[in-house]
Amino acid sequence: MKYNPNIHHRRSIRLKGYDYSQPGAYFITICTHQKECIFGEIIDEQMQLNHFGKIVQFHWCSLEKYYSHIQLDEFVVMPNHFHGIIIINENIGIDEAINNKKTGIPEIIRGFKTFSARQINKSRHQPGMPLWQRNYYERIIRDEEELNQIKKYIINNPQTWTQDQESNNT
Repeated sequence: MKYNPNIHHRRSIRLKGYDYSQPGAYFITICTHQKECIFGEIIDEQMQLNHFGKIVQFHWCSLEKYYSHIQLDEFVVMPNHFHGIIIINENIGIDEAINNKKTGIPEIIRGFKTFSARQINKSRHQPGMPLWQRNYYERIIRDEEELNQIKKYIINNPQTWTQDQESNNT
């Protein structure tokens, strides 16, 4: 089906007018389709990645290879979601310079979701199945203190998993 703006009303949750390709740090959260626990499980407050979780981790860690102007910071693959920090640097790579374009967060996340979903769906023999929710959450990290708080949140996410699950079931 072709995109029709009269039918397809996707409200953007991005900050209106903000350039997501500008230098800075961004906190990203991506949930699985229907919050399905597919990437592994929490055992003794530690995330144990299964095959699909390792695919997600691989594609996340590969992003710097494809986008030379980014740096990855703390991240965690959880059973049904993912948290990570991307830092966009001032310098751009040769490919971006040739094309006179610096890739922003939306394009980076789109690529990450596409390639991880494609490989996982191939592995589970379900091509075209939705793996990720349609959107994702991002937060522009404003300073070093906020960056450190978010890093701590990411690191501690597996330890708080049972509390998150209890609050989601009420």
